[in-house]
Amino acid sequence: MTRRCQVARAISGAFFIGLLAFGLILSACSVGPDYARPPVTTPAQYKEAGAASLAQSVDQMIKPKWWEMFGDTELNGLEEQVDVSNQNIAQAVANYRQALALVQSARAAYFPTVTIGVGVSRLQNSPTISPGEVKDTAPFTEHSMPIEVSWEVDVWGRIRRLVESTQANAQANEADLEAAKLSARSQLAQAYFLLRTLDAQKELLEATVVAYQKSVELTTNRYNSGVASRGDVLQAQTQLKSTQAQEIDITVQRAQVEHAIALLIGKAPAEVSVSVAALNAIPPVLPAGVPEEILKRRPDVAAAERLMASANAQIGVAVAAYYPDVSVNSSGGFESTSASKWFSWMGRFWSVGMGMTQTLFDGGLRGAQVDRARAAYDASVASYRETVLTGYQEIEDSLAAQRILDSEARTQDEAVEAAQQSLAVILNQYQAGIVSYLNVIVAQTIALSNQRTAVDILGRRMNAAVLLIKALGGGWQTT
Repeated sequence: MTRRCQVARAISGAFFIGLLAFGLILSACSVGPDYARPPVTTPAQYKEAGAASLAQSVDQMIKPKWWEMFGDTELNGLEEQVDVSNQNIAQAVANYRQALALVQSARAAYFPTVTIGVGVSRLQNSPTISPGEVKDTAPFTEHSMPIEVSWEVDVWGRIRRLVESTQANAQANEADLEAAKLSARSQLAQAYFLLRTLDAQKELLEATVVAYQKSVELTTNRYNSGVASRGDVLQAQTQLKSTQAQEIDITVQRAQVEHAIALLIGKAPAEVSVSVAALNAIPPVLPAGVPEEILKRRPDVAAAERLMASANAQIGVAVAAYYPDVSVNSSGGFESTSASKWFSWMGRFWSVGMGMTQTLFDGGLRGAQVDRARAAYDASVASYRETVLTGYQEIEDSLAAQRILDSEARTQDEAVEAAQQSLAVILNQYQAGIVSYLNVIVAQTIALSNQRTAVDILGRRMNAAVLLIKALGGGWQTT
């Protein structure tokens, strides 16, 4: 290599390094607004929560496997299957994977694009280009292997804002995944306790049918003895058959709820069978904590906040279009008209340079894109605040239901006891011939209605506990 070639090579290398350093220095800024989470109105405490509830830690009470606090082994087994088989969760996982791939795709723009090719061409120049020079028009073969490098210098931070946006969007998808898990698990718990409520209703109706069968026997014996009328027998039989029909209807409802449980754990109904057991659980007492906690405990709030950050970064992407695009391009390789000299040092070629392009007129396109990005951000802010308010509402609703249903359950238990005592007295009066059988039917109907109401209230209390856990974000926290 001659001294001149060495000097030229050193100069070209220094020039390329200078261009690279210049691009890195310029890329230290990012246009567009930096993200800051907008404030939301946060009350000091919940309207429906008492002082004792505020004093307890939600994080200590509600664990990631929150369903275990109900102490039901069959429920625990079903809940463990949700993550594995639920198809809504599988869809959310796939969406999250797509979002991660988009982040990697955006990050790829940080790096140069390198391409390489190999070509062999047979060429002949036109005689009109170089007339009189026969050697220039003779056919020849060109062998080439070009290597090209192109790199967009992120001077104005467009790529960084795009990466920022895709990262925030991926985090929103991750929160959506957690929200899907929480929703599926809470729906499963609700369906399970509804199933147990129906089992308790059926058990009650079965016991009532046995009692009504004895009433039919009693009225029939009294009719045969000439003490009661045929109407008393028919009324007793009517009430018995009506109660049996209610028992059958409970069976239909139970089958449908069991099918819903199968769907939630991602199985066909034929594969799932839940044992029959009456609802005897007591709903746990849950603290509500302070309202500010839902900003970090609810995955839907976290998802809305991350979408807001993503929309904010998109403003920077749109603003960057006002500035010129800066790129560094270089090419090199080997070429020769002879295959034997194709990869020789003399056959090398190279070029390196920097370019800058600026849009002068686009008919208002860039302005419209910035306006759209700002409007999208404003919409995401409103959506975020609405999600927070919805969270407060759901917690207040569940707290109110928990408090009021507890009081209603105590009153209803007293009503059941009074109805049972009234029924016993009226049965004795009927057997003594003091009252008609219509009084017995009325007393029996009232007693059964109150018992069923008590079972229904217990089921609603369990449902309110599940909904409160869900409203508080389950056992999830922002990380």
